[in-house]
Amino acid sequence: MDRPQYEPLAEIEVDAARPELQGFTLTGQGPDHTEYQLDLRFEMPLDPRTRTVLGELLSHSDLTISRRAARRMAAALRARRERAHKP
Repeated sequence: MDRPQYEPLAEIEVDAARPELQGFTLTGQGPDHTEYQLDLRFEMPLDPRTRTVLGELLSHSDLTISRRAARRMAAALRARRERAHKP
């Protein structure tokens, strides 16, 4: 069974994890110096200790955001990678 192909859209180094009512807002910068924001929401309440620990962990994390590639796009990306690795 073939696994779906995903293409990375952004790799982000998280600079800050701001606590919100039901989660966190993560902000950071990509290697292209573009600023990104990701809202992370939980369907359950977080007690203060859990919120503190999660905030600390998330503020020292990196994110890779990917999307499922269209079949033609995946084939084109694969071909491009193969050409790049040939001497």
